[in-house]
Parts: sequence; C-alpha cells; structure tokens
Amino acid sequence: MPLRLQARLPFWSSARSFAFADLGPLVDGELELIAPSQQWIEAILAACRDRLTLEQSPAMAQTTRRQLLEFLSACPEGRQNADPACGLLPCYHFWMRLADRPDFPIAGGISLRIGNTYDTVMYYGHVGYHVYPPSRGHHYALRSCRLLLPLALRHGINPLWITCNPDNHASRRTCDHLGAKLVEIVPVPLEHPLYLRGDKEKCRYRLDVV
Repeated sequence: MPLRLQARLPFWSSARSFAFADLGPLVDGELELIAPSQQWIEAILAACRDRLTLEQSPAMAQTTRRQLLEFLSACPEGRQNADPACGLLPCYHFWMRLADRPDFPIAGGISLRIGNTYDTVMYYGHVGYHVYPPSRGHHYALRSCRLLLPLALRHGINPLWITCNPDNHASRRTCDHLGAKLVEIVPVPLEHPLYLRGDKEKCRYRLDVV
C-alpha cells in the first residue's frame, strides 16, 4: 500500500466489531506462548532482578509487581480490547514460557495488534516483543513471531509491519531472520508519544504473510 494512503486507514470501528479468536496451543519445542497470569509474576520479577538485566536493561529491571498486576487487570487472559479514545487497537498479549528453564521459566513477552491505523503501520508495528537478558541468544523472539503468523493471517493482517529503533540490532536481526524487508527508516514526530519516551527514529520492516 502506498505510504501516502496509510494515513486514511480507519481506526477499528469499535470493540464490539472485533472477536478474539479461540486459540489452540502455540508451541515450538520447549517454547510455548501462554496467556499472562498471576502465577508467573514471581518468575518475571526474578528475570528482571537478575544481574544481566541490571547490566543490560536497567529500565526493564525497574519492573514492579504493581505494574504486572495492573497489566493483568487491564488485559485479562492477555486480551486487550480496542479503545478508540486512547488510540488502542484490539491486541493479543502472550508470555514466552520455557519448559526447560526452571530458573527462568518466562523468557519474555510478545503482542499482536489487530488493525491498520497509521500509527500502527508507521511507528508501533503490528508485533511488539521483548526478551529478558537471562534468556537472550536463543531466538525466542523470532520463534514467537513465527508462532503468531497464522493468527495474524486469520485476522487479515497482511502485510505485517514490525518496527524497531535503528540501534536495536537484536530486533533488526530478528526481522531479517523472519524474512521481513526493511522498507525505510522514518523520523518520529516531535509530538509523538514514542518521541517523548526517547525514540527518535523507527525502522519499518514489512513481512508478507504467506
């Protein structure tokens, strides 16, 4: 779709017009995408307090129990309803559970936004993910993205857009291995919420889901 037309894409009409899909298991070997729940809060906090997290991702290390509980309250079973007033699309959230890591059973999280607003295709992307430092280096983000491709296609998300900061080399490698193509690097508008949190530019990767 030509870039000049993306600004005309409508917001999802209403929360009522969207139905979340009933999902079967999302499993790739020892990795499973699960619905967020309170039983994994301690595991996440342990990953956030780990030495590697403190050294490599200080902001992630600031995650609190209260933040996790607020997230679970806002997104029961990992499902976030649309909120046009706040510019929110319907969204699936998953946590990456590892069957073979009793020390760090939650490797990270991944989300899938359903819709094609201008902000989504330009700056936020359809997919967002993070992996906690103790679990990095095993392609969990890549494998999780692959697990979500059938769900994206089921909701008519094609192409799928993924964005990241230019200096996020790990995320860029994930996009490359996924088969996504770098379309461009765009400046984030000064008044945009992403700019206000420190994101000055975004790499826009396009993945044609087949």
